[in-house]
Order: sequence, then structure tokens, then C-alpha cells
Amino acid sequence: MHQTLDLKVLYFGTPVVIISSRNPDGTTNLAPMSSAWWLGSSCVLGLGDSAQTAANLRREGECVLNLVPSTLVDAVDRLALTTGSARPSPGKLAMGYRHVPDKFAAAGLSPQPSELVAPDRVAQCPIQLECEISGTFPIGGPDPFATAFTAEVRRAHVEQDLIIAGTRYVDPVAWDPLIMKFCEFFGGGDNIHPSRLAEGWQMPHSRLTPAA
Repeated sequence: MHQTLDLKVLYFGTPVVIISSRNPDGTTNLAPMSSAWWLGSSCVLGLGDSAQTAANLRREGECVLNLVPSTLVDAVDRLALTTGSARPSPGKLAMGYRHVPDKFAAAGLSPQPSELVAPDRVAQCPIQLECEISGTFPIGGPDPFATAFTAEVRRAHVEQDLIIAGTRYVDPVAWDPLIMKFCEFFGGGDNIHPSRLAEGWQMPHSRLTPAA
């Protein structure tokens, strides 16, 4: 029997992406997000307007989409509730966000120079997509709170072990993406790690103990 429910979030299961974008001082900002989907060589990214990444994408018009394997869940969780903005919004402060200028160090990740865009790639991510922003669309009706950015993939970098030999295809069996479902982390179909983001959103944890 179905029940009518006013769902708090609609994140039914999407891959986690770490977006690399260029800050005003030329450094690379990292932001994990899961509101991304692809069609052909284009991608749509959904970002809150208060995010430093949103400001960077509007100003610079480019980014790197670093696709995260489930094995990097620790690094992604360390980036949760951090922001590249020196002045976080009141809403983010209330959720526990803090300003972190060096996201690579905070996450324990390594920068890797890009070839076509300014922001660095994340070396540990086996799939990296260098992109150009081609459009922006407000989300939220007459009082927008977020933006959908369209990004065109200009160059893809893929670890050799993930490529089906003799083809231009990623092996779907070898590729195990980190998935976020309702602010919780999943890999291989299992809930694999506590989520600081779920704590910030006051989401109930059904199985895992909240992170310390």
C-alpha cells in the first residue's frame, strides 16, 4: 500500500562527483556533490547558489568532474560540511559547515594538473572529466535557491584498468561508483560509511553509527 508523504529530500541514488573549480586566488576548490546526470557528452550539475563552487563556475566557466569510486568514501566524507567560502551562509553555519581553504589537504587527496582547464584534477579518482560550462538555469521558481549548470565534456581521463580492452568503453563491472542515496553512502549495493552530510541534514540513520 502506498502512503502519501512529503519527502524531505529526493536523492534516490546518484553517483558522487568531486567538482574541481578555480577560486578567485587561483587555487583549486573541491566540492563533493551528487546532483549530476549525463546525456551524450553533456552533464547537468545542480548546485545551491550559496556554494563557492557555483560562484566559481559562473566566473570561470570551467571545471573538472572527478568521478569517485566507493573506495574513496573516507575522503569524500572528510570534505562534507566544508566550504571554500570564507563567509559561509547562515544556513550552512547552522548545519555545521566550516571554511577550509585547502580541500586537497583536508581530504587527503592529491592534485593533478589538467590539460584543457585551469582547475586541478583529483589524482586518486579513476575517471576525470575536464568540462566547459555552457549554460545556467535557475531552480526554485520565482525565488531561485539553486542553479542547474550544463557542462560539456572536453576531455576524459580514465584509468587503464577500467577500460574494456580494444574499445572506448568503461567496464561497468570494474567500475564501482560511490553512490549517495538520501545523504547516505553506498558502494556495491551496501551502506558502506557513516555520513556527516546526513547528520547535517538531520537524516535518520537506519544501520550505521554516525561518524564521530
